[in-house]
Amino acid sequence: MIQTLLFILLLGVTGWFAWKGYGRVWRNIRLGKAEKIEDHAAERWRNVLLVALGQQKMFKNWLPAFLHLFIYVAFLITQIELIEIFVDGLSGSHRFFASALGGFYTFVISFIEVLSVLAFIATIIFLARRNLLRIPRFRKPEMKGWPFRDANLILLGEIILIVGIFSMNGADTVLQTRGLEHYRPTGAFAVSSWLGPALFGQLGDGALMAIERFGWWLHAITVFGFICYLPYSKHLHILLAFPNTWYARLTPKGEMENMPEIQKEVRIMMGLDQPAGDAAADLPEFGANDVFSLSRRNILQAYSCTECGRCTAACPANLTGKKLS
Repeated sequence: MIQTLLFILLLGVTGWFAWKGYGRVWRNIRLGKAEKIEDHAAERWRNVLLVALGQQKMFKNWLPAFLHLFIYVAFLITQIELIEIFVDGLSGSHRFFASALGGFYTFVISFIEVLSVLAFIATIIFLARRNLLRIPRFRKPEMKGWPFRDANLILLGEIILIVGIFSMNGADTVLQTRGLEHYRPTGAFAVSSWLGPALFGQLGDGALMAIERFGWWLHAITVFGFICYLPYSKHLHILLAFPNTWYARLTPKGEMENMPEIQKEVRIMMGLDQPAGDAAADLPEFGANDVFSLSRRNILQAYSCTECGRCTAACPANLTGKKLS
């Protein structure tokens, strides 16, 4: 009963912080000018599936792409287990779906564990890339400070989440072999079936229960903390990549839109047109002088930035090596 009340309290606090954080992002995007973009729906959905979900652009550099894919897929599939945590937390049950799904439940949790191992390996490599290897684009001025700390925080959070998963499943696996009524057999999980006995096999029932609950709460708190933190992180692109890809321009790269104001000024300078009346009374506005001059799509694109440093690394002016800004 106490655990259920604590979980409801945690859920309420998470909901409040999430409402504040995501609400701020939503309001900021809506400060821009509305655009009606409904053309070529089939092509837009195709881009969403290939670019946002399939991470097509990542595979221009195959090694980081596969490592990122491990973390991304593990993040998505792990949310299946999060559904069970919600149900167990609110109802006080334990592995609510195990009896109903039978062998399929064992397969799903085993799949999550295998993905978690791959994600753990990828996370360690990414931490080394950012902190030990001197990769040039990670050493640029714009990649230092908050972007550097933000990336490390998320990677450390991934490790904490994986520790929670294997602490929970490993201790649970050992408890199942001891005939305790609360811990009913769920089948042999791919990793925990041998990792659990290896780490926790010599511990007493009380210690195992404490470790299992520790892993369960660590998993829940880490995920809820991530939900609250996401609106302030570059990793908001996990969510916004989908609408951002949908609203992306479909015209060829480098193709410019016709801007009547600029066209008019150029024609006047070339003597093809004459200025109408008092030109000073109706000066055209070029560019954006504040957020209200931007479109909602522009602001969405800014929030979707992954802060990876690739744009700077590919910039011809930056490649000169001169200090430009």
